Amino acid sequence: MQNTITVKNKKIGDGYPCFIIAEIGINHNGSLDLAKKMIDIAVTTGCDAVKFQKRTVDVVYTPEELAKERKSVFGNTNGDLKRGLEFGVKEYKEIDRYCKEKDILWFASCWDEGSVDFIERFNPPCYKIASASLTDDNLLKHTKSKGKPIFLSTGMSTMEQINHAVGILGEENIVLMHCTSTYPSNADEMNLRVIERWKKEYFCPIGYSGHERGITPSVLAVALGANAVERHITIDRTNWGSDQAASLETAGLYHMVRDIRQTPVLLGNGIKIVYPRELPIIDKLRRVK
Repeated sequence: MQNTITVKNKKIGDGYPCFIIAEIGINHNGSLDLAKKMIDIAVTTGCDAVKFQKRTVDVVYTPEELAKERKSVFGNTNGDLKRGLEFGVKEYKEIDRYCKEKDILWFASCWDEGSVDFIERFNPPCYKIASASLTDDNLLKHTKSKGKPIFLSTGMSTMEQINHAVGILGEENIVLMHCTSTYPSNADEMNLRVIERWKKEYFCPIGYSGHERGITPSVLAVALGANAVERHITIDRTNWGSDQAASLETAGLYHMVRDIRQTPVLLGNGIKIVYPRELPIIDKLRRVK
């Protein structure tokens, strides 16, 4: 039988509402005001949580990578951009306060051990391991040491790598997220039936982290059994930034949340019956009753 994970006061697993994560990530473009606007969107559309990304820039990237030329509003190098996108203590204190005021959970995908320790001071309800970090054994072990539930994203990873990571984290306190790391993802890269297969093979809840255009794959993922769905959100997909094109604006997020919430009702229990509202139609249309 599948395990059930508890994140704060929300249950994740079969028989419970899909846990919907609005990933702000770095789409705030270094602006706290923009981040708060996206938190508002997540709240008004009915999401369960918002997620950010946290990095110690000089640990995650090599000096050569940081020195590469890359023009942005923050400067002329990749390092200028990466540092400009990072929030510090002041910003996260305000994010923590604001999310509590709005009654929505928040957490982060931490790309290095120092970032895990940084976010831990805010006592997040859970953590996320990004697809890029799935093969980082030390980061997995350090994140697990905090004793919080972990969402494990599996983009660009082989089954051997995924099983190795699951072996480190254990199935008792993770949500395994099917994912394809293309931005945006094409239809032939979705492979949503992985969700059905994993629900038979793993003891933990199975989720879906999508980077597609639109909402159809995310809703189908829930119909196939996904217990959690994560999507990037944005104020405007035309904003600068590598994740914007694969993100949902307000209307798209609203429709996705609405359709995900309706999915269990639409699927029903599989038992064919005649509904009370059909009875007068029988009297009206059937010659032989």
